[in-house]
Amino acid sequence: MSIVSDTNVAVSNVMLEKNNFPVINKFAILKDAIEQMVFHKLGVVCVVDEQNKFVGLITDGDLRRMLLTVQKPLSALFMEDVTDHLTSEPTTIYPEMLISEATKLIGIKKIWDLPVTSSNNELIGLFHLHKALEFYIK
Repeated sequence: MSIVSDTNVAVSNVMLEKNNFPVINKFAILKDAIEQMVFHKLGVVCVVDEQNKFVGLITDGDLRRMLLTVQKPLSALFMEDVTDHLTSEPTTIYPEMLISEATKLIGIKKIWDLPVTSSNNELIGLFHLHKALEFYIK
């Protein structure tokens, strides 16, 4: 095992590609979001509109906090619109950002994932903490 010292590499080189992380349409329900998290084994799902513009995200932490505060049966909660519960202005990054900067941002924000968007807000990837660690420890 070696540790990479060159961190002048762009996020686009290590981010998860679009089909390798949970993404759902803004018209989906919470059950769909949870199913995608389980399928991809990630604690986040990104929400997009019909043009693939990033709308927001829901994390497994958001779901846990919701379960503690919303007084509804689970079956009713599962059927709610995903847009009623998403974080609509999460931190995002661009693919040109350096891995070292993105990793620092993850540490500052105390999060695991950063959606990667284009200059016109199209969702193009996800920078995940584990992928960053894989890069640093080759």
